[in-house]
Amino acid sequence: MLDGEKVLVTGATGKIAFPIARALAERNEVWGAARLRGEGDEQRLEEAGIRPLRFDFSSDDVGTLPDDFSYVFHAAVDPGNDGWPAAVRTNAHNSGDLLHHCRGAKGFVYCSSGSVYGYPGQRPLTEDDGPGVPLRANYSFSKIAAESVCTWISTHFGIPLTIIRICSTYGPLGGSPVDRLEAVLAGRPVRLHPDAPNNYNPIYEDDYVDLGIRAMEVAASPPVLVNWAGSETVSIEEYCRYLGELVGREPVFEYTPEAHTPLWPDVTHMHEVLGRTKLPWREGFRRMVKAVHPELKLTDER
Repeated sequence: MLDGEKVLVTGATGKIAFPIARALAERNEVWGAARLRGEGDEQRLEEAGIRPLRFDFSSDDVGTLPDDFSYVFHAAVDPGNDGWPAAVRTNAHNSGDLLHHCRGAKGFVYCSSGSVYGYPGQRPLTEDDGPGVPLRANYSFSKIAAESVCTWISTHFGIPLTIIRICSTYGPLGGSPVDRLEAVLAGRPVRLHPDAPNNYNPIYEDDYVDLGIRAMEVAASPPVLVNWAGSETVSIEEYCRYLGELVGREPVFEYTPEAHTPLWPDVTHMHEVLGRTKLPWREGFRRMVKAVHPELKLTDER
């Protein structure tokens, strides 16, 4: 755990950045940059010991931010809904500006995505695998551009950087497994790619907080590029059946090529540079159900 540092966390109200900022705030001066458009956003940050900073990375001037942060976790993102140019400007150009602006930092983490990968079939994706054409092309291609921009800046100016390719996070604040839990509870089909099993390495909140902080500590120039996921592989089919057992519902699967291809990361390099996750996936999913649906009495409690 970092101690006594001045840390900037962007996208600080999000499901990934907020728990990391909250944990860091226990021992550090943490500034949480976000649009702060939601009701109670600012108060939520303050109550967690985070200093709120109203900032829109799609339009505001990075040069107006303090430049004396010792660490940065950059999770602010344009999801690509407004087209390719806007996504590239925010996710690539403006991220590069922030990295250069905070060039005195001891560690900077840029949040990329596992969706940058092309689909190689039934094998784990390594950091050396090339990009592809996913369903959310604007978003994914802007992340590829961002990795390139930030890699050049890190290498050229000697700024310590870690690029994490985020894969299937979940917990009390949400994630794809939560969405699938809701589908199981409602009796709606869970849409899956036909190339079954749909393997993933889901990572629970406790573990992604630890690995997010560790990613700042190991930052280097040239940058560290690493898949960021759970240590255990489990298919969506298997974990939905487990969720169904917990809540007393039978999951229904709908296989369609319109569903996202499986995102199965190779975590060998992650284990080398960040370490292993600790929470077994079944325990993580049980905690998730209890957190998002505390009113439910699970079958193993009846």
